[in-house]
Amino acid sequence: MTRLQARIAELIAGTGPIPVSEYMATCLFDPQDGYYTTREPFGAEGDFVTAPEISQMFGELVAVWLYQAWQALGRPNPVTLAEIGPGRGTLMKDMLRALMRLDPGFAGSATFAMIETSPRLAKVQKATLSEAGAGIGWHETIATLPEAPLLIVGNELFDAIPIRQFVRMGGGWRERMVGLDETGGLRFFAGAASLDPALLPPGADEAPEGAVAEMAPARTALMAAIAERLARHGGAGLFIDYGYLEPGIGDTLQALRRHRHEDVLQSPGEADLTAHVDFAALAAAARAQGLHAGLTTQGAFLLAMGLLERAGRLGGTAGEAGRERISDAVERLAGPQAMGDLFKVMAVLPKGVAVAPFDGGN
Repeated sequence: MTRLQARIAELIAGTGPIPVSEYMATCLFDPQDGYYTTREPFGAEGDFVTAPEISQMFGELVAVWLYQAWQALGRPNPVTLAEIGPGRGTLMKDMLRALMRLDPGFAGSATFAMIETSPRLAKVQKATLSEAGAGIGWHETIATLPEAPLLIVGNELFDAIPIRQFVRMGGGWRERMVGLDETGGLRFFAGAASLDPALLPPGADEAPEGAVAEMAPARTALMAAIAERLARHGGAGLFIDYGYLEPGIGDTLQALRRHRHEDVLQSPGEADLTAHVDFAALAAAARAQGLHAGLTTQGAFLLAMGLLERAGRLGGTAGEAGRERISDAVERLAGPQAMGDLFKVMAVLPKGVAVAPFDGGN
């Protein structure tokens, strides 16, 4: 039993079962024993590898898209380029290098910002970006960013924001809770709180007993806040995560430790907990602010942005081993059996502003 598991069990014994959302938030962000507050999860030596850690090409192509968005917006100046949920800073490092080559004037005049709530991760990011060649500010929320047009990117941001789960029981939907079994271990229960069926995806009334439905109001609230900011001050956003384009029924909560999946109740605080992102809900939150939300897969996005061409240029100056690594990175980032189809990309733009591979929308 982990130290955090013992504390969660003590809490449940005293107050009763807790919602999945509270369990997830505690496991990830507890100030003393939370996953993101106590360990370095990224990279081969951690628990998972994100796209920026696979290849510099990912960050370079994201930078090109943001630069093209800035052009399509009319080249506003001043402008802030921000990353939210920036991991250990690899994506921003690669974006800055690409932008300095692409347009030194833009890189020299833009304000760069990292939006990070973890002091430990902020310290890691500052070390990563210590020689980035640009002044970078750190913020805990988007609220303290400069009041100027904003270019914002979030990679694997929303999957770690806690979700609520509901279980189909007796023809209704009851909130899924974490409680204690007869031995004092953690287990799932169906709570008393029920969900209005009108909030569920079409076809939910035909789901079998025991089916799980997920809702993520905290994710929607964050997207709404970002979209409100873009609508008020102008700008564009790009958000990449694994998830689905259309809402559906299913349990996507998962735990990952040392690059392997494990039971989500097994090691609280020592495994990453995530759930697939409902991009339809995020797009609806953006559209509610009067913006256009375009959706595609990561593979389609990277290929449209020139992944193969960039890989060819890098491979032209690499040895055989280097070319093999680049080829492997292309497959991992864009291959349909790897990240290419599982990961989705959402662009948020003012209506009528088109930035390939997304249309302008109305």
